[in-house]
Amino acid sequence: MDQYIVNILSIRQVTHNVRSYRVEKPKGYSFIPGQATEVAINKPEWKEERRPFTFTSLNDEPTLEFTIKSYTDHHGVTDELYRLKEGDSLIIHDVWGAIAYKGPGYFIAGGAGITPFIAILRQLHKDKKLEGNKLFFSNRTAADVILKEELTRMLGKDAVYILSNDKVKEGFVGGHIDETFLRQNVSDFSKHFYVCGPDPMIEGINKTLEGLGASPEAVVFEK
Repeated sequence: MDQYIVNILSIRQVTHNVRSYRVEKPKGYSFIPGQATEVAINKPEWKEERRPFTFTSLNDEPTLEFTIKSYTDHHGVTDELYRLKEGDSLIIHDVWGAIAYKGPGYFIAGGAGITPFIAILRQLHKDKKLEGNKLFFSNRTAADVILKEELTRMLGKDAVYILSNDKVKEGFVGGHIDETFLRQNVSDFSKHFYVCGPDPMIEGINKTLEGLGASPEAVVFEK
């Protein structure tokens, strides 16, 4: 497996526990929106601790971007990432990933599960091909929503934000993405569905979608 050492060029705070890391792009390195790579921190004690992260930049950009949620309640890879600064370096590997855009449909994301969709939606927006797509984005609280302003700017009313553990505020709806929600908000179950989030959420939504008439071949998720 090829590996590349890349320097961190900039770090941007996105939410209280999410940052975007802009890093060097190796010559000839390319990917399709929705794909990911394994990332490690270029320090002796962390080099073998690889974790999968999705590219949130576009392939034609001269640099790479990862948008990563850090779990600071224990000292793991994402907590160590949160301690890094510009000029520190990461190790990236080959490109992989099963979430690829197949046509207009519904994007269903839970928390940091939005990350595979960011580059896809950005590319569709750039190509003026976002029409016919809708986003359902579930989070515990309003403070947890990643890139809300940008997503709303791209999708407008077709970006729906669901809060599961917060008072409902303007621009949000309360509850969960369950069978009742999908029945009320999906007008065409023959379209594509793109699902990403915690494993129990993916499993539950996929089962619900199939029960509501969605074709298993039309449901795209990371296997």
